[in-house]
Amino acid sequence: MTTVTEADALAGVRDALGLLKDREQVAERLLDSSAKHSFDPDKELDWDAPFEEGKWFWPPELVSLYDTPLWRRMSEEQRILLSRHEAAALASLGIWFEIILMQLLVRHIYDKAATSAHVRYALTEIEDECRHSKMFARVITRSGTPWYPVSRVHHALGRLFKTISTTPGSFTATLLGEEVLDWMQRLTFPDERVQPLIRGITRIHVVEEARHVRYAREELRRQMVTAPRWSREFTRITSGEFARVFSVAFVNPEVYTNVGLDKREAVAQVKASAHRREVMQTGAKRLTDFLDDIGVLRGVGRRLWKSSGLLA
Repeated sequence: MTTVTEADALAGVRDALGLLKDREQVAERLLDSSAKHSFDPDKELDWDAPFEEGKWFWPPELVSLYDTPLWRRMSEEQRILLSRHEAAALASLGIWFEIILMQLLVRHIYDKAATSAHVRYALTEIEDECRHSKMFARVITRSGTPWYPVSRVHHALGRLFKTISTTPGSFTATLLGEEVLDWMQRLTFPDERVQPLIRGITRIHVVEEARHVRYAREELRRQMVTAPRWSREFTRITSGEFARVFSVAFVNPEVYTNVGLDKREAVAQVKASAHRREVMQTGAKRLTDFLDDIGVLRGVGRRLWKSSGLLA
């Protein structure tokens, strides 16, 4: 009797982007890259160096209030202070998201062969995310800012999502959390206006997250071809709702209070900002184009993505 492997079963299977790649071959390449290009932030970064006077903690164009009437009234010192708190808020959001991601990855590999390259890479990615979360926590402390947890509602929704998410839903959410921030970080690490420590953190994160994105994209393509119809439909809806949560949670309103601004006025101006809307849609475009190609952005899910502000 001939045994048909998963690779054999999927041989020649295509989606809108072409032939599906062999899961094990993808994982082997990612494992090789991880062995060559992984970093220990505790050793790679100079945590004791003082922050440089007049340098930003996030590129000004990516700060939520940039080019609003309120921004134009703020002093340069207050703008830089806002960038410091928004960087801390994004690091806090990153920790929340990566803890969810690690749980989703563990659940994904629970019933898979532990000796497979696919599982070994998932465990390698979990190692990466543990280091990233510790790195983000350390930079919040080093910056002298508060930790900015997501709201209680979003915290509860995160717990619900990681409990009920389908496998394709999990990988769609993974890409949402990684690709928008990745776009911003690729603008940040070469920007000499930004503090060296922040640039170093974003450089490490960009290099290592590139592998995570590749792993998630390849697996999501596979899932959108092989998952049952109900799972694909459920993924479209849950990913759209997660996009709505993510876009709201992206900046914690408490940052405005902590830099001496009126929180309600600031939130209203961010919502009305054409520049901010363009930043978020541009940051998400590579992802939304990909999701559109593989059939995630359809029906109710597409409408939810549009209401999130991430899809034009």
